[in-house]
Amino acid sequence: MNADQPVSSGNTVLNKTETLVSTLVKPTETTDSVKISLNDLEIQVFAVGPRAFLKENPMLSINNTQMDIDLIGISQNNNGSAAVAFMSYTNMVDMLSPKLFNPNKKTVKIMMSTVVSATLPKTINTQLPTPVNFTIKHINELPPNSTLFCVYWNHSEWIVDGCYLLQTNISHSVCSCFHLSTFALIMQLNPPTGDDSDPVMDLINIIAVAVGLLFLSLTLLTFAICRRNPRVTNTALTNLCISLLLAHLLFLLTQIFLQYIQPQHLLCAVLAGVLHFLFLSAFVWMFIQAVLLFISVKNLTKIRSKQKEVLSWKFLIVIGYVIPLIIVGVSVGLFSDGYGSEQCWLKTDNGFLWSFLGPVCAILAANMILFVSILVIIISTLKSMKSEITKIKKAKNEQHLVKSVILKTMVQFYIVGSSWILGFFTDYNKMLKVVFLFFNSQQGTFIFFIHCAFNQEVRQLYKKWWQALSAACRPHTKKKWIIQH
Repeated sequence: MNADQPVSSGNTVLNKTETLVSTLVKPTETTDSVKISLNDLEIQVFAVGPRAFLKENPMLSINNTQMDIDLIGISQNNNGSAAVAFMSYTNMVDMLSPKLFNPNKKTVKIMMSTVVSATLPKTINTQLPTPVNFTIKHINELPPNSTLFCVYWNHSEWIVDGCYLLQTNISHSVCSCFHLSTFALIMQLNPPTGDDSDPVMDLINIIAVAVGLLFLSLTLLTFAICRRNPRVTNTALTNLCISLLLAHLLFLLTQIFLQYIQPQHLLCAVLAGVLHFLFLSAFVWMFIQAVLLFISVKNLTKIRSKQKEVLSWKFLIVIGYVIPLIIVGVSVGLFSDGYGSEQCWLKTDNGFLWSFLGPVCAILAANMILFVSILVIIISTLKSMKSEITKIKKAKNEQHLVKSVILKTMVQFYIVGSSWILGFFTDYNKMLKVVFLFFNSQQGTFIFFIHCAFNQEVRQLYKKWWQALSAACRPHTKKKWIIQH
């Protein structure tokens, strides 16, 4: 071992061992098994041939570690033949140190298992039909405030991509991986959520999201009561609120219980996928709302008249939910390991985050274009109204209407996602991050005030409810209130 370059020495040992072990694979018509035990290395090689009749997959076991691999399925993709080599190293901790897992995190990392490797020597098609499972015995005690990670070696550090903790108890853990490599079980004391977290930012985030959820709930309640009034709500606005409510609620719960969810990598990945879908759906509804706003402003003379929705609500539903579902489905198909980062979000490896940022950037750019077009239309309309001298009184009324539309349009531009642009710059300024968290958590608040609190018909409805509630709370008018209602 080269003491100055332990990682290089570890990689050399792994590569040479795999090369030597591959020579143990011999052609066979049925099955062949070889097992070697050395001081610091245990090896088991199992091969199947075209005439092998296995009712179930072989369970390979070395040095308190078992591997369950679908060798039968692999052989079917290789003309009936396949071989697997399973190796366990007891002298790798010094070379492939657990400190190389999340090296930027100032936490204590302890190796909880021996280092094991699995390969498919002399096998052409090495694609796994099903994930491979490792049942690993712990070599150290498991403290209550620790987090376990199933990791694999990528030549320079331990990473979790493609592996997740299936189940665990005091003495054993089961790791499931979508590929073969060199694996280990690493324990990290003090979950990473407490390492880099800022208590003040966390509190601001929780309070802001909670307030936004409250107003989103009030908005949806109002929309449900006024669902037949086109001046209050529409399909796009309602579904935007639903998507934002579900996305922010799931995000809030995930962050609150992150230390319990994160060790369950499958659950963490599923939640990341659901969040991906909900936020994409919210952005699609923002775009639809921007398009409908553009159509409404383009026909300013018809603002006061009751109109049906420009597009069928069934068509809008398909656009608002099917498109995000397709994007998430393609993302899962192309890079299934991209979900489940430390924050139970999308991983940044291989540019996978662009499966979210790409559609978001496209929608924000389209909304910017629509917003500029809306302003041009409004300004043009104002100028034309000023030129109608013979209709001064009418012009003044229309100008008041258009100015109101301008104000609402400016706020609508925020509602349809313009504040998300700040997210590209939050890494450079903490204050900007606070502003970003505030504005994006308060989309529901602004929707409530613009479409409910500032809507005359809704205010009258609120006033009627308040009077009825006040009357019901007065003992001397309770009987009269019951008769009237």
